[in-house]
Order: sequence, then structure tokens, then C-alpha cells
Amino acid sequence: MSGSVRHRDHIFRAAVTGADVTGALLVVGLLLVWLPARELSWTALLLPVVVPLVHAANGLYERDAKVINKSTLDEAPVLFRAAAMTTVVCYLIQSGVLVAPIGAKVVGSLWLGLTVCIPSCRVIARAAVRDWLPPERCLVIGADDRARRLAAKLGGHGSVKSELVGVMPLTRAGDGSDSGLGTLGKTVERLDVHRVVIAAESASPQREVEAIETAKALGVKVSVLPRVLEVIGSSATYDYVDGLTILGVQRFGLSRGTVIVKRTFDLLGSSLALVILSPLMLVIAAMVKLTSPGPVLFRQTRIGRAGQSFSMLKFRSMEDGADGLKDALRDLNEQDGLFKIADDPRMTRVGRWLRRTSFDELPQLFNVLRGEMGLVGPRPLVPEEDVQIQGWHRRRLHLTPGMTGPWQVLGAARIPLAEMVTIDYLYVANWSLWNDVKILLRTVGTVVGRRGR
Repeated sequence: MSGSVRHRDHIFRAAVTGADVTGALLVVGLLLVWLPARELSWTALLLPVVVPLVHAANGLYERDAKVINKSTLDEAPVLFRAAAMTTVVCYLIQSGVLVAPIGAKVVGSLWLGLTVCIPSCRVIARAAVRDWLPPERCLVIGADDRARRLAAKLGGHGSVKSELVGVMPLTRAGDGSDSGLGTLGKTVERLDVHRVVIAAESASPQREVEAIETAKALGVKVSVLPRVLEVIGSSATYDYVDGLTILGVQRFGLSRGTVIVKRTFDLLGSSLALVILSPLMLVIAAMVKLTSPGPVLFRQTRIGRAGQSFSMLKFRSMEDGADGLKDALRDLNEQDGLFKIADDPRMTRVGRWLRRTSFDELPQLFNVLRGEMGLVGPRPLVPEEDVQIQGWHRRRLHLTPGMTGPWQVLGAARIPLAEMVTIDYLYVANWSLWNDVKILLRTVGTVVGRRGR
């Protein structure tokens, strides 16, 4: 392994290990303050040792070396499980050594503290390391069009800090080409490459395997961009059958029970949000009404589940009758397949603030209550955009559209329509409640950072 790659790995591993120890010490401090001394077990003092051991057993110090997107939120389920395991280990140590089991209050406080403090410290540690280290240098081997797509994604959001330093064709040494796998070692050394990304091509599987093995032998990180995952997503399960590795693909769509779970989640979430945000919504309604003539709410026809149209609600952010001016402004459109103008002249003064904060979307909570939308889902398109969607991409409408979705987290104003509908399809094909929770949490960060619009 090259020195620069080893150095980056060491820094990230040291940072997350330090974060784990710091989080454990925070939990110990909180327990000392929160619980009476007679209830607090001395085993809590072992947390700074037990936590790193449990995390190492769960592979939580190896993930950063494998992935480009070093997101703490993506590893949250493993951290959740590790918190439970750590609590159990402390309970067993206490019971086995002192024959005096930890009380329920200590168990609950210990688990809750670990669940909150450890991920929080990891987020802070990774952010600090990303700010300090230079970008991870990536070399792509494969098709130019796929390399360009990858280059547009690198460094695109908070948990990724990488840059594309070069592209090589997928050719063997001896193919009569001056570039390819035969010169990979020299290229990696000349460009100081940290990670090689294989943009797989179905026409040359043997060359892909050769490229992976060659890159691994050079001591750099290796990632693969397989074309099949563009259709099946990340929910495939590895299945091992007598030495063969087979991908088990999840069936498309939600079962009846899963639909009930998602709808219950949407109802509870939208009801709670309306209760909490109703004072803010009343203030916004008054601001819209007092600063420009016209209705408070803007209603627009959108295409929902199974192609059924519905009236989507927003706080009006443009002058009354702005839809009628769209044709005159088409030359200013900045988006492929969608109508988007960053500095739209139709917006009101209050409307610009609403758009920056995404507060104009809040009335859609009523659409969620009515079952026309979900908290998370595919992007709701207007009819003129929807007619452009053909073939298997139309299966994105298997679910109700969402107030937010993966398109919002990735930056809705920067994603062309063709890519957006593919993202929506994969969201539906790989739906999980935890994925909805992650998208909602990331949407909060996107809105606070004003990165989505």
C-alpha cells in the first residue's frame, strides 16, 4: 500500500477511534451526573475500552477504507446494534463479576447515551478530517461517459471529498495501445492516485477482473461501478451456492403490510409536523398575503401514484398568474427536461426567501394527510414533464410522490430529468423505512445548508 493511501487510512481510523472513546467518556460523564452513585455500576467506567472492542468486532473501523462516501448516517444501523451489544456486555460483566445485575434505569440510560453520543462524535470527527485532508484522488478505468458522470458526483456533498484526476481505457497490455492496464502502475505513481474506480463494461468482464486485480496489487483503494446496480440498486443480497456468488434481487414494489407501515409513518409524521409548524405556517401565510396580491396558496396539477393527477399545494412564491409567463421565459431555462431558473424574475421578495428555506413546501403536509403524497417519495412532476417518462422508468409511480426524496438530497436543481427518474425508480425498488428516515434527516441538512434549490 502506498504511503499516501496508508496515511489517509490511519488518520480516518484514528479519528473515528478517538470519536468512539470521546463518546464513551461523554456517556460516563452523563451517567455520573444523571444517576445516583448507588445505582451506577463501576462497569460503566469500562466503556472507553468496551466500545472500541465491540466496534472493531463489527467492522466499524474498516468501512472508511472501502468507501468513497464516508457517511455516519449510512452506518447508523450497525452503530445502533453495537450500542445494544455494548450494553449487554456491561450487563454480563456486572452480573458475572459482582453478581449484582445493572438496574433497568442504568441499562436504558447506557444504551440511549451510546446511541446518541457515539454517532454524534463520529460525525464531528469525520467532518474535521475531511476539512483537514486534501481530496481523495480517484482514477477511473473504463468508459468516458461513465467517468464524466462519476466526476460530477465526486465532492458533490458533505460526506464526499474526492476529485477525478484521470481516465484510462479498459485495455490490456499488449493490445496495441499506449495506455491501459500495462501502464497503470506508472499512471498511479505519476498522478498520486489514492483510489482506482473500475467503470465496468458488460462487453469485457475478463478485463474488469484483470483491472481489479492489477489495481489491488498496486496498493491503492479499489471501487467498482457495476452497470447492473443501475437497475437493481443496493438492496441485492449476496447468495453463496457451492462456491458461486449469486445476487438475490428484491422483488419490485411494496407488500400490503409494507404499504400500511409507510402510510402510518406518513400520517404520524405529517400530523406531528403540522402541530409543531402551524404557528410558522400562519406567519408565512400572513407574509404572503400582505406583501403581494393574489391567493396565499398556489395549486398546481401534478402526476401522482399510478399516473393519477392531483392538486399539489405550496405557499405562493411568485406573482399571481406566473404560470402563464412560463413560455416567454423558456430561453432562460437552466435544467434538462425540467423548467428551472435560479433567479426567476417571477418570484416575489418573500417568495425568494421561501424558496431558499423550502418553507414554500410546507402546505404539502395536507397533501400527505389526504394520501396524495408521502413525506418521502418520487418527485411529483407536472404533466408536461411526466409525458417524457417512458418504459420501465414509469414504474417510479408505484409509490405516491414525496415532499422530499433522494433527488432533493442530491440537489434537485442540479439533476437532469433522465437521471432523476432513474434515482426515483431505484428508490422504489429498494424502499425501506430506514431509508426514508435517512432521507428526511439528510433533507434537514440540505435545507439548513440551502443546498437543494
